[in-house]
Amino acid sequence: MKNTAVSKVDPFTLDIVKDSLVAIGEEMFYALARTSMSPIIYEVLDYASGLTDSKGQLLTQGNGVTGFIGMLSFMVRETLDRYNESGDLKPGDIILINDPYGGGGSHLCDVGLVMPIFYEGELIAFSANKAHWTEVGGKDPGSMATDSTEIFQEGLQFPCIKLFDEGKLNQPVVDIISSNVRFPDLSLGDLWAQVAALKTGERRCRELCDKYGKEMVINSIEHLLDHGEQLALKALKELPKGTYEAVDYIDDDGIEEGPFRVQVKVSITDDEFICDFRGSHPQVTGSINTSYTGLVSAVRTIFLAVTNPSQDVNDGSFRPLRVITDEGSIFNAVRPAPVSMYWESMLFGSDLIWKALAPVVPHRLSAGHFLSVCAVILSGKHHNTDEPFLIVEPSVGGWGAAQGRDGASGQFCVLDGETFNIPVEVCETRNGVLVDEYSLYSDGAGLGEFCGGKGVVRSYRALSDHQVFTASFGRHKYNVWGANEGREGSTNKFEIIKANGEIEGPFGKYNRYILNTNDVARLTTATGGGYGDPLNRPVEKIVMDIKNEYITAEQARREFGVSVDPYTFEVLELSPKRKEKERV
Repeated sequence: MKNTAVSKVDPFTLDIVKDSLVAIGEEMFYALARTSMSPIIYEVLDYASGLTDSKGQLLTQGNGVTGFIGMLSFMVRETLDRYNESGDLKPGDIILINDPYGGGGSHLCDVGLVMPIFYEGELIAFSANKAHWTEVGGKDPGSMATDSTEIFQEGLQFPCIKLFDEGKLNQPVVDIISSNVRFPDLSLGDLWAQVAALKTGERRCRELCDKYGKEMVINSIEHLLDHGEQLALKALKELPKGTYEAVDYIDDDGIEEGPFRVQVKVSITDDEFICDFRGSHPQVTGSINTSYTGLVSAVRTIFLAVTNPSQDVNDGSFRPLRVITDEGSIFNAVRPAPVSMYWESMLFGSDLIWKALAPVVPHRLSAGHFLSVCAVILSGKHHNTDEPFLIVEPSVGGWGAAQGRDGASGQFCVLDGETFNIPVEVCETRNGVLVDEYSLYSDGAGLGEFCGGKGVVRSYRALSDHQVFTASFGRHKYNVWGANEGREGSTNKFEIIKANGEIEGPFGKYNRYILNTNDVARLTTATGGGYGDPLNRPVEKIVMDIKNEYITAEQARREFGVSVDPYTFEVLELSPKRKEKERV
């Protein structure tokens, strides 16, 4: 019946409406950024917004955090399960949800809103968004901690409740938020920005129905989803068939020493892409656990990279995808496990598949990257105004080299996607810190025919006493993996340089380190993995690497077999192994 309806409509109009739905998602995205109050939203873009159909199937999602691919649809499906009787959802309703185990999917800081869209009395779609609030309460500023042991320590939980009921604000919910967060102006300001973005989506969808008719819009939604499935199946047929496996280790959880073994078995057929994580480590004491929703979102990210990275995101694209794991595992934790640093396990959901498939789809997948969000939470009093400040920021690092190209330097991890740093000028103006250094980190790791991208060094100098510093840098014990004979990359770390010159660290995780005036937190992220035998790297590229201070002349001699004068950059000699390679 569905296909008959679609065949009777003008295919050109169908395509116009389909593209209009995508444009609505983009407009919602920009509306949220332009009206938010927190730098982590309007500068970093740590949020996602989009539309789903009336069943909760994702139709379109704006740029922003890649790791939220899938979380919007889980939020809507939780809403449909909770309000499942006729009349439970009404025009003007807006649902508030951040429960990681009840549709929220990530951690409590990522607050979601869902709005049903009605036309002529019929539910036709949902607008939804999810944004990282600077604060949702809890035991620590920023509502994230490396030493929390249960979710109740991590902030307010919104279990799919109505913020608006038929357009009327539920004021007691707002009062509860205001009384339980450290920066109510920021948190509530971001809440109203999310509401504005949802209403933008609702208004544009209704205008689309006014212009083309409700049936045309509904048919276009079906067409959009079916087209996504067709593209995914076409891409699957071009992939090598078989079963591929990978194993890796999560360093620790901030409380237990670790390591925690994780694994995946990826099976590819003509019509299915099955990712089986069973056998991975059980959920842990610390806050690095992720929910099943988080795992699915991580897998979706790498699935798109392998199949068709250029296509628009919708749930039709993911119909061939299956994700299997054990309940109660580090990839599918159950309440009340803490999850505030959830990305430290969630990222392995994508990285394991990446590692397993990199040898068989080298045209799509690079060597490994620095992997962690490398999140920093720094709070204290501003040195001039004595006002409280709070920095919540991800870090950039090195991506792996790939077939035919060096890795990208200073980029966010695969989970963060299209996000940005807070500019140094904004950071220093709003907060009681100086950014002493922000530079590429050249440690000579990740070498190969194509070299891994560089990590960065970012140093915060405290300008007042009693500042509180928390950070979680995963991949700090195990090097980033290389590919096709490329060398391993390095690890993430941070250290504290005291005002008296004493150095503490390096650390991978630390909760509530007290910084006083002129103490420096120095953050270092990893170099990405190398690709290909280093002896195959062209000599002229090696000379440029020395000129750019990416490697030393000694490293060039030892790793690449090329002796170069470090002052004139003249090539002096090639090693016997390199000469043999070049002859071959």
